[in-house]
Amino acid sequence: QVHVVESGGGLVQPGGSLRLSCAASGSIFRLYAMGWYRQRPGMQRELVAAITGSGNTDHADSVKGRFTITRENGKNTVYLQMNSLKPDDTAVYYCNADLSYLTVVQGNGGSWGQGTQVTVSS
Repeated sequence: QVHVVESGGGLVQPGGSLRLSCAASGSIFRLYAMGWYRQRPGMQRELVAAITGSGNTDHADSVKGRFTITRENGKNTVYLQMNSLKPDDTAVYYCNADLSYLTVVQGNGGSWGQGTQVTVSS
């Protein structure tokens, strides 16, 4: 089982950018599907973006064109580049990892990090 740790959250003004990182343990990281989820205040956790081991991606409609998920298998790290941030993007962002891409996009298993807070406010 891979262990994941998120970093990179913080306070940013509307229109600004942040890059989140998720560092994973284990020597077979390249086989893991990875996902970014977020939980906004008072709402359920939702999928933001996911990426297969080979680099195929999916992004939620609400973030398409603004957020981009990428991965560096040599560094056991997945990133979420967030541009044109809006106050509605304020949330705790979580990293998820599993050998099954379906499990990641369904959010019903795998390994979860502790989350990193992103606050978009002026």
